[in-house]
Amino acid sequence: MTTTRLSIFPLPGALLFPGMHMPLHIFEPRYRALVGDAMARDRRIGMIQPRIQPHDNPEAGDADRPALYDMGCVGKIAEVEALEDGRYNLILEGLSLFRVIRELDVATAFRQVEAELVATSGSDTLSLGRRSSLEMESRRFADMHGYAVDWDAVGRLDDESLVNGIAQIAPFDVAAKQALLEAPDIETRAELTIQLMQFFGRHDGENRVTLQ
Repeated sequence: MTTTRLSIFPLPGALLFPGMHMPLHIFEPRYRALVGDAMARDRRIGMIQPRIQPHDNPEAGDADRPALYDMGCVGKIAEVEALEDGRYNLILEGLSLFRVIRELDVATAFRQVEAELVATSGSDTLSLGRRSSLEMESRRFADMHGYAVDWDAVGRLDDESLVNGIAQIAPFDVAAKQALLEAPDIETRAELTIQLMQFFGRHDGENRVTLQ
């Protein structure tokens, strides 16, 4: 097993997939330090979701060090804009999923982990029926929430970009987003995305999905 050391940015609701892009605005001092360190090294940042938010469970642990999910995605800083007051605007490009082996005891303001990179498995294409169902449910979901979408551009996306793009931006809760990240293949992720959009549609977006 090949392992790697990653500096991590725990951010709820933020999914990154290999080959996809994520814009970030960095303003907290510890994450400004993380970006500076990454730029001096290999430009990599491990995006991962915290498992429990302190405001949801005050006894869950240190608010600055919430428990983490086991899987995240390594992003490479593809574009960076350093602002005069020390903040950054970034574009991360997803490189590979990773699984946390252990958190490291470090002196840096930002957290670091030892991780195993996870190879993508399975086909990166959908069946015609699944693609059609996903596009139809996406239109219904977007209309319900009042989202403006360029459907011609959506129709030109390859299957993997379509599925992962929806997973990244859809307003699902942390656990549901994590389930999408950990789906074993693109077909499974597409089916789960359809189910989640249907759930929110039936409940008019008032309830949150909770997956264990």
